[in-house]
Amino acid sequence: MSQTRIAVIVGSLRKDSYNQKLALALAHLAPSDFTFEHLRIDDLPLYNQDDDGNQAPSVKRLKTEIAAAQGLLFVTPEYNRSFPGVLKNAIDHASRPYGQNAWAGKPAGVLGISVGAIGTAVAQQHLRTVLAYLDVPTLGQPEAFLQAKDGLFDDKGHIGIEGTKKFLQGWMDKYVAWVKSHAAA
Repeated sequence: MSQTRIAVIVGSLRKDSYNQKLALALAHLAPSDFTFEHLRIDDLPLYNQDDDGNQAPSVKRLKTEIAAAQGLLFVTPEYNRSFPGVLKNAIDHASRPYGQNAWAGKPAGVLGISVGAIGTAVAQQHLRTVLAYLDVPTLGQPEAFLQAKDGLFDDKGHIGIEGTKKFLQGWMDKYVAWVKSHAAA
């Protein structure tokens, strides 16, 4: 059985990030033929178009990891009603120079978690706009705007609230089908 590689891009650098926990917990809901590789974005320099002809080793690594993946999973917090600058920086690096967009054509899922009642709804919409421009087909439904609550993650890193687990299993099932449908195309 061949593995489907998913590049996971978490938009939070915080040590105890809810979004990092969510990304790890989601992997437990996926079928065994899906592998989730968390991409490092904290070591990328700030994007500067002057560097397009001589990209940093960390940028080349990121682009290589994206190229090796059959799908993308963006898990992002919401900062000031948008997605974090560190995530935008990674997106910009991997989409450049013009004509060498590593993201293009990779099916993606977008979700996130926050302490706020609307989760990361606005950040996700901003991210989807950027991804649409970059030719990243993004799963539209179901959307997942999660609010961090006590007990959401159990001591093993799984989703600990049964209703949320059921919802996220449904999300993962749709995401898996989305990625597979693009692989077959």
